[in-house]
Amino acid sequence: QVQLVESGGGLVQAGGSLRLSCAASGRIFSISAMGWYRQLPGKQRELVATITSGGSTNYADSVKGRFTISRDNAKNTVSLQMNGLKAEDTAVYYCNVKLYISSSWNLYEYWGQGTQVTVSS
Repeated sequence: QVQLVESGGGLVQAGGSLRLSCAASGRIFSISAMGWYRQLPGKQRELVATITSGGSTNYADSVKGRFTISRDNAKNTVSLQMNGLKAEDTAVYYCNVKLYISSSWNLYEYWGQGTQVTVSS
């Protein structure tokens, strides 16, 4: 069993910053990639940023230049530094992890429960 613990969500004024963190624990053999997705009110869940175990990153165009994703492979954690927040960033943010649980190399995907980010204007 794999557990994801998210933290860092909250209420912030437009132009402010927040840092989201997610830690994975449990039966983890190797992590392939970690990332953050978000679901805006009344919208479908969308990619925010991802990072592979090798350090390759991918960002949504809407957050590029404002958000920075990073990881600590030794601790199985991923963080999202969010600067210059806008009201349109208001959403529930979900941690996502793709990992292997054994040397058989079967890939599994896990989602965090979600953390609310609200940006006031």
